[in-house]
Amino acid sequence: MPLPQPDDLTSLVLRTDFGDDRAWDAVRAALDVAGDYPHATYVSELRFAGVEVRALVDEEAAADEGDQIGDVFLADATTMNDPDHPLLAVDLSGEPGRTFRVPARWFPDISANLTIANMDFAEYADAADGSGTFHGFDEG
Repeated sequence: MPLPQPDDLTSLVLRTDFGDDRAWDAVRAALDVAGDYPHATYVSELRFAGVEVRALVDEEAAADEGDQIGDVFLADATTMNDPDHPLLAVDLSGEPGRTFRVPARWFPDISANLTIANMDFAEYADAADGSGTFHGFDEG
């Protein structure tokens, strides 16, 4: 079954941790307040509970070309429990399985640029710090 399709000009945010509905509400609120326009299509389906990155990569690879989405953002246990709500960004096409964390405040910028193909996943992943988290581009 292909991954859900995000709404136009948004990125897919999959909930993978179902331990706390209030935490999920807080993640969505943090992402929504971070940008002026909607940047996320939220999916909260139990079939994604605890899903592994490899399974998502395999599901994407098996999908018809027109159903492939290229990248996905996971709201996992780390996302739910960290006050910055860092989503796990997952590359599904360029370097399938490559990941980095993105705090809610940076999500709108990344989503917008990936959605319109202004930048690619690797540019953000390459700019992640030693912990694997993107905190913006160092302007020098």
